[in-house]
Amino acid sequence: MSVTTPLRDCQAWKDAGLPLSTSSNEACKLFDATLTQYIRWANDKSLGGIEGCLSKLKAADPTFAMGHVLSNGFELLGTGTSVKLNKELDLAVKKMVEISKAQPLTPREQLHVSAVETLAKGNFSRASDIWEQILLDYPTDMLALKFANTAYFTLGYLEQMRDSVARVFPFWTPDIPLSYCVKAMYSFGLMETNLYSQAEKLAKEALSVMPSDAWSVHTLAHIYEMRGEVKNGLEFMRGTEDQWKTSDMLACHNYWHWALYFIEKGEYEAALTIYDDHVLPSLQNSGTMLDMVDNCSMLYRLQMEGVPVGQRWQKVLPITRKHSRDHTLIFNDAHILMSSLGGGDSKTTEELLTTLKEASEDPGENCQHLLARDVGLPLCQALVETENGNPDRALELLLPIRYRIVEIGGSNAQRDVFNQLLIHAALNCTSSANKNLARSLLMERDALKPNSPLTGRLIGKAKAIHLML
Repeated sequence: MSVTTPLRDCQAWKDAGLPLSTSSNEACKLFDATLTQYIRWANDKSLGGIEGCLSKLKAADPTFAMGHVLSNGFELLGTGTSVKLNKELDLAVKKMVEISKAQPLTPREQLHVSAVETLAKGNFSRASDIWEQILLDYPTDMLALKFANTAYFTLGYLEQMRDSVARVFPFWTPDIPLSYCVKAMYSFGLMETNLYSQAEKLAKEALSVMPSDAWSVHTLAHIYEMRGEVKNGLEFMRGTEDQWKTSDMLACHNYWHWALYFIEKGEYEAALTIYDDHVLPSLQNSGTMLDMVDNCSMLYRLQMEGVPVGQRWQKVLPITRKHSRDHTLIFNDAHILMSSLGGGDSKTTEELLTTLKEASEDPGENCQHLLARDVGLPLCQALVETENGNPDRALELLLPIRYRIVEIGGSNAQRDVFNQLLIHAALNCTSSANKNLARSLLMERDALKPNSPLTGRLIGKAKAIHLML
């Protein structure tokens, strides 16, 4: 991926109706370069990548407030760290606020600073409200749109994620840089709210403009997954691989989707090949939270299918272990816990559960810590009970929260691992009172996703233990 559109200087940003409070044309161009790479999910090596551009941006104008907004927001929404644990990030956010108070900023820029400051406190919802306030007056502010879209995703606010883009979509004419990316963002929101035909149309339109757009590929991978169109999904991923594999920030996740099709078919060796060749190496190279989640989710799904994963957890654990005290997202916590349980690391398991409980007891305005008591802790404990061979207890913990798990964020496809966890608990439980629950859950799953080989295998297991006719 390389940036081909001319990077915007001070006057170009002003002409776009989005003036930036800096006199440095170089800073403005580097802001554009960083934002473009962020939106495209790919580091451009010719520019030095996102980190390189941010470093040069700060050097070009150390007091450029929007440069600090972009840097801090990018770090915080990556959800791999927090101001509580990362003192350098904490100081960076405070510096951003100080810089904003020491100079006259536009009202739009002031709102951006306020949103990121709010985000640093863990209040994703309030931060999103501020970004929406920006978008009312500046519908082509890509940074506000992207930050809000990502925050909604982490909150499990699927309709808001869709509608936020829908409200500004008509303003993004083809002549505006990155307009096809807005089409891709909108298609993903449509897909997550089950409007598959509309989503497919928009994703394909975006790909017609930019065939290498990894996010549109990603949306289509979801659509084939959710429709149960395994054959189409496999052909699509195989046929487009050369175009999206260089999008280093999303390639691992797209390979994860590719592997899900093989797990769905029961072709476990093919899935493990993708894992060994792409998913694990990507994590070892990047250490990003998205790559961690993909690794943990894939290995856990395979284990639920009864597939031996060998020593693979041991290669993941050294990376995930470092984040056992983060608690930036419940979604992340649950996946990190999968790795400590899978790798037999009882110390990390205990540390994660203990510190998550402590966070839930003093949540402040942190939305994830507020969610921990009622959803996060029961979900994590259910994973522990499953590992300890207590499916009845796991079922008791999961059943009351099954319709609230959406609140931990992630996509429908990602959270399906917890649907499967619930079904396996019901299949393995010993209580006669829950005898018919597995059957009911499987009938529900079959109705929502007909002709699923994975569901068929689970139904076969239920029949084997006389739970289904």
